[in-house]
Amino acid sequence: MKHVSDSQATMAEKPGWRGRFYEDFEVGDIYRHPFGRTVITTDNMWFTLLTQNVAPVHLDHHYAAQTEFGKPLVDSTFTLALVTGQSVIDVSMNVMANLGWDEVTLPAPVFEGDTLYSQSEVLEKRESKSRKNVGIVKVRTHGFNQDGTVVISFTRTIMVYKRGQAPEIPRVELKS
Repeated sequence: MKHVSDSQATMAEKPGWRGRFYEDFEVGDIYRHPFGRTVITTDNMWFTLLTQNVAPVHLDHHYAAQTEFGKPLVDSTFTLALVTGQSVIDVSMNVMANLGWDEVTLPAPVFEGDTLYSQSEVLEKRESKSRKNVGIVKVRTHGFNQDGTVVISFTRTIMVYKRGQAPEIPRVELKS
């Protein structure tokens, strides 16, 4: 016989955040993504090397000290990846596919030690013409540093599952 304590018997399992589905998006909604992220030297070097970017402004502190910035610039594709990743919790946890990033602008540099934050605004949504289980959503995302300076802006178009149409997330039961 399995023993269940009184507190276990009265506690209900609460589902975790599953993200937004197509029906949850409304044009004009703004999502301030909850997590900031401080960029460190290792992030910049590893990402730059992983992508075979050999620009010394990212890898060589001595070289970068001679530029107008006086220090290494963070690889801009890392900035794009990081800010996109920050938006997943609110925008694309239930994505079927990314359809594109457009209008990418980098109005200010990112440096090692900067902390980046982001927010997204829903620009458009429509039913998919080719798939009944998803809709198309377009958002504009802004990434900004600890001073509130915008360092990247882009639009992203995604195919997002409708409620009840996404694959089930596997749940393994806890053994007692």
